[in-house]
Amino acid sequence: MKAETSTRPLVIGLTGSIGMGKSTTADLFRAEGVPVYDSDRAVHEIYRGHAAARIEEMFPGTTVDGVVDRARLAARVLGDSEALRRLEALVHPLVAAGREEFLEDCRRAGERFAVFDIPLLFEIGAQKDVDAVVVVSAPPDVQRSRVLARPGMTAEKFAAILAKQTPDAEKRAGADFVVHSECGLDSARREVRLILEELARREPSR
Repeated sequence: MKAETSTRPLVIGLTGSIGMGKSTTADLFRAEGVPVYDSDRAVHEIYRGHAAARIEEMFPGTTVDGVVDRARLAARVLGDSEALRRLEALVHPLVAAGREEFLEDCRRAGERFAVFDIPLLFEIGAQKDVDAVVVVSAPPDVQRSRVLARPGMTAEKFAAILAKQTPDAEKRAGADFVVHSECGLDSARREVRLILEELARREPSR
């Protein structure tokens, strides 16, 4: 659906803990014609851009040929709250600036909706910047099996990642909508369509 170009799109904040199916759900929104700002992809671009030199200064040995090696960087900051804080202080403002540029492009294009795909939506307080929060969730055993099937993942790494994420129950409690990814793709697609139908009945933001 399109809105007048003077109207800001209704912004959907999409989030979910590791292994919950958030990326797949983002693709379902795209399939419905909704533009999605992928925060993780934005970070990849930042790590390949001018921020790489600054990150190398902060954490020597974490870049290869001028590009941040995410595995090396993760090894340096995982479990070190002060190092993580310094990294986030550099990266988060750059990602936020990219989101605002994306949103302005959506407004100019007359988009009715825009999705901010933000893995750490609650952790960085970005829920206040969106009109509706969609949390993707699945039972803990499903989440664990998905994550541990990833190459290079260990139970220890999984535990460390979970420790820095808001618990799934808290995310669901703070959500306007929940997509249950364990029920399969067709079910998730129906839930996404129902969410968009519900949001289409809301007044657009200005």
